Amino acid sequence: MESLQVCDYMNHHPVRLLEDMPVAEAVEALLNSGQSGGAVVSPRGKLVGFLSEQDCIKQMVESCYYREQVCRVKDIMQTPALSVKPYLSVIELAQTLLKEKPRVYPVVDDDGILVGSINRTAVLKAIDKQLSSGYQAVG
Repeated sequence: MESLQVCDYMNHHPVRLLEDMPVAEAVEALLNSGQSGGAVVSPRGKLVGFLSEQDCIKQMVESCYYREQVCRVKDIMQTPALSVKPYLSVIELAQTLLKEKPRVYPVVDDDGILVGSINRTAVLKAIDKQLSSGYQAVG
């Protein structure tokens, strides 16, 4: 199972958000993509933060109370963003998921450039697929 790598199960088309993007626009991008969070990248594609649905909900609720409409992604994004490398073992990532709360991890290359994302569902599918194929080979 150690041969299972993040790059084999990651989403190759993650949501890419920019720091100066209005939160309302970021929410729209997340909703259109069906993803629960998005990597915040520099204009050159380097990971600089992460914006989750929870971050957006918190900001939207505060906006309702205080009537503030203009908020930028950089004001509420999580930094530093937790990320993983594409060559990381899915099993190692699964062990991390047992301790850490993020549902989505940006996948970055050795230069910190966003190349994908992986979520808990993808990790679960990868492990299930491996276990299922192992059981079929035995039976």
